[in-house]
Amino acid sequence: QVQLVESGGALVQAGGSLRLSCAASGSAFSINIMRWYRQAPGKQRELVATITSSDITNYVDSVKGRFTISRDNGKNTVNLQMNNLKPEDTAVYYCNADIVVGYLGVRRYWGQGTQVTVSS
Repeated sequence: QVQLVESGGALVQAGGSLRLSCAASGSAFSINIMRWYRQAPGKQRELVATITSSDITNYVDSVKGRFTISRDNGKNTVNLQMNNLKPEDTAVYYCNADIVVGYLGVRRYWGQGTQVTVSS
């Protein structure tokens, strides 16, 4: 009933910037919390940033001051502006959201991921 689709991943030089977007599509739903995760090869999936329905944000320490999460409720979209990228930011980035879906209640959805590669 709901799909999340990420976009914006690319190969970029260290110090560069990227803007990731994740759009939720479907009907009869409302989004509570939206998140960005990332997973590098051989590592566990890591929570990068969170934004609540009240626009309260939180970030993992390693990206504070460099990444900004935001949401556009009219477009059911969450964005991640990534500045001053570092090689250690290389990972597949996943969109995640807790969504109230009609009578089904709250469900957690994941996007398929978008690859971010930062070269030194």
